[in-house]
Amino acid sequence: MNREAGRSLKKLRTQKKITLEGLSKETGLSVGFLSQFERGLTSIAIDTLEKIAAVFEVGIDYFISPPKKTDSSVILKSHALEVSDIISSNIILRTMNNNIADKALYPRLIEILPLAHEEDITTYTHEGEEFIYVLEGILTLLHKDREYSLYPGDSAHYLSTDEHNWTNKTNKVVKFLCVSVPNPLHK
Repeated sequence: MNREAGRSLKKLRTQKKITLEGLSKETGLSVGFLSQFERGLTSIAIDTLEKIAAVFEVGIDYFISPPKKTDSSVILKSHALEVSDIISSNIILRTMNNNIADKALYPRLIEILPLAHEEDITTYTHEGEEFIYVLEGILTLLHKDREYSLYPGDSAHYLSTDEHNWTNKTNKVVKFLCVSVPNPLHK
């Protein structure tokens, strides 16, 4: 994920004619770190990626590359589900669609692994709306100024323009479906 996300950042930064120094001032991140990230030499935390996304007014999904195209655009067998990206050290994302670039919905299977220590989670906004459905574990959803614990079978549907984020505050894996619109990879 780091290499693809770094390339996406460099391309976007170049298109918007923003220098590394300018981006550094906007985000509070060092020029050296940003340069290393663009070259795929360092990992990035999701909240740090959110800071960068906010500067460009895009969702963090912008930095995630689409999965490989396959012959079938209708059915995706469970054995063919591949890891599309690893965000930070504890979030694994699998895109649940073939040929995702020509679809309006952006369906993902997300796993959040437990962390050794609790992190500060920053909420963010982006265009569209999201629907989440918890499959396994206890997902903590931050929405506006509230925190919700969602258990298997629980769901949430909200506008992405509302401040939001999710995290795992337990010592078990959390697995959930997330479907959002618009699809940031849609062409």
